[in-house]
Amino acid sequence: MQPFRYVRADSTDHAVAAITGDDARFIAGGTTLVDLMRLDVMKPTALVDITGLALTAIEETGGGLKLGALATNTDVAYHPLVTKRFPALSEALLSGASAQLRNMATVGGNLLQRTRCPYFRDGVSACNKRKPGSGCAAQGGFTRSHAVLGTSPACIASHPSDMCVALVALDAIVHTHGPKGDRAIPIAELHTLPGDHPEIESVLAPGELVTHVELPASAMAARSRYTKVRDRASFAFALASAAVALDITGGKIMDARVALGGVATKPWRAKAAEAALIGKPATLDSFQRAAQVAFEDARPQADNAFKLELGRRTLVRALQRGAS
Repeated sequence: MQPFRYVRADSTDHAVAAITGDDARFIAGGTTLVDLMRLDVMKPTALVDITGLALTAIEETGGGLKLGALATNTDVAYHPLVTKRFPALSEALLSGASAQLRNMATVGGNLLQRTRCPYFRDGVSACNKRKPGSGCAAQGGFTRSHAVLGTSPACIASHPSDMCVALVALDAIVHTHGPKGDRAIPIAELHTLPGDHPEIESVLAPGELVTHVELPASAMAARSRYTKVRDRASFAFALASAAVALDITGGKIMDARVALGGVATKPWRAKAAEAALIGKPATLDSFQRAAQVAFEDARPQADNAFKLELGRRTLVRALQRGAS
């Protein structure tokens, strides 16, 4: 781990001003950043500690919720208004990491966590995320954990977050404070596809700080569910996951949100699957058709082609749970 400058921020303005240069980073729970620093994958020249900022509150706002960026994953997962009104979010958070990590990890950090691609993390393999222009060792490598949606020749790394998948299905809005003022960013627009620049993972500008996440009131949110398939029952990243939110009246799907995880380069909103559901009866046939549509544009590798069928079945199961 290389030496770095440490700044403890006492306000959001102080935190933003302390990010001087592209190699400075905010730190809160540190459950991703510290790991990557120890691996010499990330080498920040400065860390701006934001743990003392008043960004931990979980507050009701007109039927919706405001989640402070420093609220821990544990506090959000067990909050009674989250479990009642936004169950997919609670289920997603409780399916991630371990209890010890959830006690440290924050909402803002979870939003911006980095891929678990082994070629990114080993520090030596060709990786366009770590060293732009160096190539992608995953192409032609072992790809069991990699993405089948949203990939490019430059990168096929899957996005690791459970929480973000649920937030996409819940139409969450990410609020930030930065050098140019405040912004409200729909969660589906926060993360970027790799394209030719996998090193760019979000639309956030240097020094832009996530302050809170807004969960808008929604008739669908209370019927939201998150389903995750992984290699072991706990402390494992998704091979495939799905978050759904459904508005069902008289057995008919009036509106739907579908998001996929473990199978894409970013938390993936499956708009084609949503369109296939709306106006249809809430039946197994409808769910299976939507699941088929969700993966029509998939580009699997030799080792992860199984994710197509696994992803479809995972989505069907999530829809069945949401409709029950």
